[in-house]
Amino acid sequence: MKEIYALLTENRTGMSKATFSSPVEGAEFTRVVLRPVLLGGEEKWQAERFAGTKVFHLNLSDTQLFDWLEKTGKAYRQICAMFAGKTVTFTARANGYRRTETGNALSVPAPRGNNREKNYLLKEGERIPALVDLGVFTEDYKIKSDKYDKFKQINRFTELVDDALGNGKKEELTIVDFGCGKSYLTFILYYYLVIKKGKRARIIGYDLKADVVKRCNEIAKRYGYEGLSFCVNDVTKGGLYEGKVDAVITLHACDIATDYALHYAIEKNAEDIFSVPCCQHEVNGSIRAGGDFDLLLGHGLLKERFSALLTDAIRAELLKQCGYSVDVLEFVDFSHSPKNIMLRAHKKAVAGKRDFSAAERLIKTYRFRQTLYRLLSEEGAK
Repeated sequence: MKEIYALLTENRTGMSKATFSSPVEGAEFTRVVLRPVLLGGEEKWQAERFAGTKVFHLNLSDTQLFDWLEKTGKAYRQICAMFAGKTVTFTARANGYRRTETGNALSVPAPRGNNREKNYLLKEGERIPALVDLGVFTEDYKIKSDKYDKFKQINRFTELVDDALGNGKKEELTIVDFGCGKSYLTFILYYYLVIKKGKRARIIGYDLKADVVKRCNEIAKRYGYEGLSFCVNDVTKGGLYEGKVDAVITLHACDIATDYALHYAIEKNAEDIFSVPCCQHEVNGSIRAGGDFDLLLGHGLLKERFSALLTDAIRAELLKQCGYSVDVLEFVDFSHSPKNIMLRAHKKAVAGKRDFSAAERLIKTYRFRQTLYRLLSEEGAK
């Protein structure tokens, strides 16, 4: 544990979090998330410990952290520490921990206090009247108590979009948002890119619910958001925006709607894609035993999770084969939303020849359906 302690304390300012998982038998907590925090101006460590549906917090000094690692840290077979520019993973072996290191391009917040004033792009108290109408802010622009997780999610999503679009040279952007729902994110993005950043943006939100779309259009009109519009449309039926698209967004578009949105982005040659899938039923409902992973199909919960991961792995691979560089990342902590995996893709300057063989082997072995693969295959057969 001395090496882990040294890594954490020496890289405190660039650290996001360290997750302790895969507990040994008899461990008190199933998972621990450790973060650097500021408490009363003093640097501390906060351990967020999970036991079933309950969460317990423990604040530690550097000395206490060392003792905690020696006593409790050893109860976890995997420790994953995320820093600006790298992720370091320790995996338990018979003679200690094996260390592996990978690079990443994620921005990481500095240590922060144990309070609700976070280092967000958009802050509580900021005059964003649309968020009052949408029920996120109170009349005096405070975050409603039941909307903190939602506010954190949309802020984090906005940060990731801003990294790709907000700081670039493009002054005019067209963004399509599929499954926009009540459009918290859509309004935030428009406000941030247009009102705060001064860019010219056209953002189109699609959803199936006519009453929700009508209300969102009324709010956009009320605040003069001329470049923001909402339409009733089923992404699986076509009839979508036909002009040039810079970015496609899907935040919790259900099941195969995500596949159709990704296919639309590929067809439109969208430069950036930000997709957080939801309700992944297709593979889970069609997968059959027939390969080395049959062991994961014998229990409903394991089958469901395996199928969801398999779906996103195939989507990421297909995007790569269509000329995108792809990151699969946890865009918010699992405790804030279990649907927290994001596929972030950026179009490369030169795309190679498409090769779907890796996905094809899995589909043939386990005989499941996967819509993005089907759509791209049909396109290639034309």
